[in-house]
Amino acid sequence: MSTAPTAGTLVLAATPIGDPRDAAPRLAQELATADVIAAEDTRRLKRLLTDLGVSPRGRVVSYHDHNEAARTPELVDRLLAGDRVVVVTDAGMPSVSDPGYRLVAAAVARGVHVTAIPGPSAVLMALAVSGLPVDRFCFEGFLARKAGERARTLTELAGERRTMVFFEAPHRLADTLTAMAAAFGGERRAAVCRELTKTYEEVRRGTLDELAAWAGDGVRGEITVVVTGAERAVTTVESELSGIRQRVERGERLKDVCADVAGRTGLSKKALYDAAVAAG
Repeated sequence: MSTAPTAGTLVLAATPIGDPRDAAPRLAQELATADVIAAEDTRRLKRLLTDLGVSPRGRVVSYHDHNEAARTPELVDRLLAGDRVVVVTDAGMPSVSDPGYRLVAAAVARGVHVTAIPGPSAVLMALAVSGLPVDRFCFEGFLARKAGERARTLTELAGERRTMVFFEAPHRLADTLTAMAAAFGGERRAAVCRELTKTYEEVRRGTLDELAAWAGDGVRGEITVVVTGAERAVTTVESELSGIRQRVERGERLKDVCADVAGRTGLSKKALYDAAVAAG
């Protein structure tokens, strides 16, 4: 009596973002024993295997933006047949601004076990060395290439209070920093982290205006940009009166409006009501 094969395991393997010595010890073992290695760039994988002294026993296939949709079903079939499939990208963790998410979603939908090998992260390293607040942050990846779409996204982020992390191509860095200065204000503090863990690693800190001027001369290498979040606006009873008056003029009850504003701002409902009545 035949039995169905036990599903395999999908392994998302973080690779060094620059220095191959940063590779996790488990990475070499996984690459050596995997049934399938799905690599964003097979040539870069070959160099990494050489650096790690690894000779893979399994099949190596390409898995990148242009073939991700077509190759995902094939890899899922291998997983369902019991194979251990390791996904690697050019640098960092697969699926984070890199191929991998589509395969993870498909594997999870079919009940396949998904795990990861932790390792170097440009996002976390840039945060750590930026000198900016790191208690709360968000990752925004690459901004749109078109100026209008990029400007709209940055306008939406202008009030974001968490520290923001972006990836950017070196030839677009000056334009992006200029657009950030326009949306966030030129005095907003930021850091440009270049070539992290590599020979010419550099962290440039300053205001967005200062960094945009610096980048105008041209910048090379892998870029991560960290921007401090917006400061909390100081809310007072007086600053809320105009909005309260407008809502009352539109037909809302003053008591209801004051209660809503108090709940949102933490201001005293009575103080808001009394000030609104006094202001007429």
